[in-house]
Amino acid sequence: MDELELEYELHPQLAADCVVLGDFPLCSLLLANDSNYPWFILVPRRAEVSELYHLSESDQRQLMHESVFLAENLADIFAARKMNVATLGNMVPQLHLHHVVRFESDPAWPGPVWGALPAVPYSDSAIHDLRHKLAFLMDAEIEFVPE
Repeated sequence: MDELELEYELHPQLAADCVVLGDFPLCSLLLANDSNYPWFILVPRRAEVSELYHLSESDQRQLMHESVFLAENLADIFAARKMNVATLGNMVPQLHLHHVVRFESDPAWPGPVWGALPAVPYSDSAIHDLRHKLAFLMDAEIEFVPE
C-alpha cells in the first residue's frame, strides 16, 4: 500500500450520500443512496486527487479498466438502455466517477439525473438485495493493469 492510499479518506459528502459496497484494486465502489436509479460511483483510493490527470498513468489505466468492467457488468445485470459515466466534482472535489444505469422508463429520461428528483433512499432490504446481486463483481479477479 503506497503513501497516497494510506492518506486516502472518503469525502464526507460521499460518505453521507452513499453506501460502500467494496473495493477493486484501485477504487472503492459506492452505491448512491437514491433508488430512483441504479447509480454507482468509483472513487480511487488516492489522497488529494480531484482530476483524472492528477492520477499516475498507471492509475489512469487502472481506473479506466475498473470503470469499463463495472459499466459492462451493470449494463448486463440491469439490462440498461444506456450507461451514463461521468466525472463532475463541482460539489465534491474528490475524484469520483459516476456510473448511472439508464432506462427509457426512468424518471429523468432522457435528461440528466442530477437534480431531476429528490433522492429516495434504499431500504435496508433493497441494499441487501443489491449487494447479493453484485457480489460476483466484488469477487472478480480485476488485476492491476501494469505500466
